[in-house]
Amino acid sequence: MIEICDTIDVETYLKLRSVPTIDVRSPREFAKGHISGALNIPLFNDDERAQVGIAYKNRGRNQAIALGLRLVGEKGESLIESLSQFEQGEQVFVHCWRGGMRSEAFAWLTLRTGLRSRRIIGGYKAFRSTAHASFAEHKQIVILSGYTGVGKTALLEDLRSAGEQVIDLEALACHRGSAFGGIGQPDQPTVEQFENELFDEWLEIDPNRPVWIEDESQSIGRINLPTPLWSQMKDAPGIFAEADRESRLELLVREYGDLPAEALGDAIGRVKKRLGGLRYQNAMEALGRNEIAKFADIALSYYDDAYTTAAGKRPRAKLVKYSLKRAGVADSLTDLQRLAQELLTPCC
Repeated sequence: MIEICDTIDVETYLKLRSVPTIDVRSPREFAKGHISGALNIPLFNDDERAQVGIAYKNRGRNQAIALGLRLVGEKGESLIESLSQFEQGEQVFVHCWRGGMRSEAFAWLTLRTGLRSRRIIGGYKAFRSTAHASFAEHKQIVILSGYTGVGKTALLEDLRSAGEQVIDLEALACHRGSAFGGIGQPDQPTVEQFENELFDEWLEIDPNRPVWIEDESQSIGRINLPTPLWSQMKDAPGIFAEADRESRLELLVREYGDLPAEALGDAIGRVKKRLGGLRYQNAMEALGRNEIAKFADIALSYYDDAYTTAAGKRPRAKLVKYSLKRAGVADSLTDLQRLAQELLTPCC
């Protein structure tokens, strides 16, 4: 039987994530990044944490501890009340930043309320170190690439439904990767939280099976991909999905046609210099007349050129083309899956 107030290392903890996790760091620390699904019950609020830090710097460790004990004592009742959501005898994991005094104090409190507590050794810092290291672990990545509007996201969804391993980086980043990518999307997470969510999915990947990832630059909106993952993506084989221009335009009109004209205008304004004055003017005039297909056609010309230029700067060692039935729809997912296996099979 697990002893209450025991400790657990991060590697073991990651295998037991069904147990509730309590993050006792301050709200600001939690908002910057946290373990997915963790519950924030802060031992100190942001101002109190700052006060303890100043006390430690100016007056020493013992004075900081004394101040911390006083602050915790003043809110003891509310902390105990926050634990009433758990059942008597329920097991919880507890952590702070380094797995030090804050989590130790809170674990002691959980003991007094009848919970069984395991404190994570090294705390959130150890979790983050493990996450960073994991992105260097080799996976059988297949990159799905193609021009804008070819329907890569729809293909990934179909592949996932067919049982394939898929990591949708754009969904995790809440951004579709272009100047238009943030329109209609939730606020992007912090880079730290993006990495935490990505780590959750990365842990579940079977390294002996393909994992499909859409072709991306290293930045998705304001999110930068972890460098070890980006390096793997650059070296991975790719499938370049192709579809006729008409169906690509139809897909773009379906995806973006109902978005506010002002937002579309602002987005194309961000690439005005590279688009060129005449194309920008024509695009804005089409938008003003609500001619979304024409607007999309102008934007598509720009993005096709940009994609070709970017691909030329980072050529993929193994890249094969695959013709789609139409944008976002493959004639046969089985053929696409077989092609991925062939790309990943070492040659003689």
